[in-house]
Amino acid sequence: MLSLDNIDKKLLQLLQENSKRTTKAYANELDLSTTAVYERIRRLEREGIIAKYVTLLDKHKVDKAFVVLCHIKLLQHSKTLLVQFEKEILDLEEVVECYHISGDYDYILKIHVSDMDAYRDFMVSKLTAIPHIGSTQSSFVITEVKHTTALAL
Repeated sequence: MLSLDNIDKKLLQLLQENSKRTTKAYANELDLSTTAVYERIRRLEREGIIAKYVTLLDKHKVDKAFVVLCHIKLLQHSKTLLVQFEKEILDLEEVVECYHISGDYDYILKIHVSDMDAYRDFMVSKLTAIPHIGSTQSSFVITEVKHTTALAL
């Protein structure tokens, strides 16, 4: 694993806040040359520390503000069924995150849809159509207290 110095960490923080700034803007903030910042960014990309660049959408403006956390319990826990379930979840565009978890449930899904009717339709026509789901438990987000994609370094 690549060791990160304080400049790398500060650069990564700046990139996580806004990756559309110019290399020169980062250089000015870090008191480095543009070339030095460019080379650091390329190294961080090569090493896989910077995995990709994305655009974050305002979920309200794209009508996907109804957020559901859905716990899933499978009927059985064979490797084949786990792999099959995970493969099917990857194809559901409403599911933005899926975690295999410990505890009473096997998976937790984060789902974005337009409203309760859209969630009901998703549950009936897509999610519960996946074989070997034993039970589900849904929680609806009332208020988003904190949401960030940035990792603290």
